[in-house]
Amino acid sequence: MSHGGFSVVHGTGSARTRLTLLAGLLVSLLAVALALPGAATAAPTAAKNHVTHPELDWMGSTVKAHEGNGSSAPGTVGPMTAQTPGMDVSGYQGNVNWSAAWSNGGKFAYVKATESTTYTNPYFAQQYNGSYNVGMIRGSYHFATPDTSGGATQADYFVAHGGGWSADGKTLPGALDIEYNPYGATCYGLSQSAMVNWIHAFANEYHAREGVYPVIYSTFDWWNTCTGNNGGFAATSPFWIARYNTTAGTLPAGYGYYTFWQYADSGVFPGDQDYFNGALDRLQALALG
Repeated sequence: MSHGGFSVVHGTGSARTRLTLLAGLLVSLLAVALALPGAATAAPTAAKNHVTHPELDWMGSTVKAHEGNGSSAPGTVGPMTAQTPGMDVSGYQGNVNWSAAWSNGGKFAYVKATESTTYTNPYFAQQYNGSYNVGMIRGSYHFATPDTSGGATQADYFVAHGGGWSADGKTLPGALDIEYNPYGATCYGLSQSAMVNWIHAFANEYHAREGVYPVIYSTFDWWNTCTGNNGGFAATSPFWIARYNTTAGTLPAGYGYYTFWQYADSGVFPGDQDYFNGALDRLQALALG
């Protein structure tokens, strides 16, 4: 007898065997067909949200590996106008001795608050409030992961977890730390135009929420590679250049000067060593918006 294009011989074990095998094959094929759409969407999402070591991602944590270190000793700088010394810290530093940092001349501190939309610095309160309590002007920063969620979404998370600003003269605008991807592709898999759009989305949302634009932290090499040296932020966001050398070097398009310069990853202060490009009263003016 013929059924559906194959022959069945009643009363034989071979027929039952073939039917059983065919039924199993059909079930397997159906399971694969049903699983494929879910697998196609779920796998990239899981990978994109896989932020595995945020405690090791701080402002500049990827810089030395990609760009090396200058020949100057930490803290050595070239000729320049008045500079105000400060630092940036993250959960990696743990509880910071702020009295000692103040005694060593630190006038400001930026503290990591968040990364992606899944991490908050467990030492944030000690660092953010502690720097303020000894007299420093303080601010907070967000470590960007543009491949895990949109810029506006990460700005909202940042604001909700320590990234806010107030015009009290002691709180600096929040900073967007955007640098080499510690988890993979340098530019997070984004094209230059997509990266520019992501940064605009973050900056515009932060401005809508807080009334000021964020400071943008990066290196010239990363900015040039991943944004095409876009000059569209110079009119609104102060730039924080990272370069471990005796000068700050080339700045991104549109910027005639840097606002902050991270010049070394170790020195007299905890965390990274920074300068504000100006005297203390100009830093206070930035804090006032």
